[in-house]
Amino acid sequence: MKFFFVLNGKSLKSLSLILIAALFTAWFLYMENVGQIPVFSTKDSTKAIYRGEKDLALTFNIGWGDEKAEPILAVLEKENVKSATFFLSGSWAERHPDIVNHIVKDGYEIGILGYDYVDYLDVEDAKIAKDISKAQEVFTKLNVKNIKLLRAPTGHFDERTLNIAKRYGYTVVHWKVDSKDWQNPGVDKIAQNVSKAENGDIVLLHASDSAKQTAKALPLILADIRHKGLKLVSVSDMIANGQVQSKEIN
Repeated sequence: MKFFFVLNGKSLKSLSLILIAALFTAWFLYMENVGQIPVFSTKDSTKAIYRGEKDLALTFNIGWGDEKAEPILAVLEKENVKSATFFLSGSWAERHPDIVNHIVKDGYEIGILGYDYVDYLDVEDAKIAKDISKAQEVFTKLNVKNIKLLRAPTGHFDERTLNIAKRYGYTVVHWKVDSKDWQNPGVDKIAQNVSKAENGDIVLLHASDSAKQTAKALPLILADIRHKGLKLVSVSDMIANGQVQSKEIN
């Protein structure tokens, strides 16, 4: 016995809408679970940067510890790397002014990583503003001038963060390539993760004590970058020298 199913145009349209909605929901849940939505902009053009038009930017987050930052700076000096951007938490900078001074003297760019390790998605606007303001005060006292960049301490942010950062005069910076060095997966794996970087990408690395293998991975990372013929620049130079990419927040 044969069975036949007859669908009219209206039914097909309804089924298509259901399928599209289901696919969109699945995509949204996947991105939420991944937790690394790379870049956003609001309707009034406030934006977070995750990549530029050309060159490559290495960025290092530092939130705690005093053992790993100096070895990383030593590798950068030995490898003759003139451009990198360090995102420093205000509370860390307060405790380690000597390392902050070393970063500045070596000519590297400094951005703010908030003050405390606060997830900006979990707190009210006033708390976000206070965290940024406290960090700003620290760097003013340390005589670190012309800071223009901010990275959310946990990497999580929304439209509120972008607007508050803009009021303080900062551009929010995310990343395109995550080294995942904080997981300590092995030197080769960190280098492999960064090897995915292409022209225009911003790379996330860490110089906190939790990232125990970053300094050893850096020579491999830099060798690959040179092999590809990519030029290393600061995030600010990347922004200044070309178009940057963003995605609207709804």
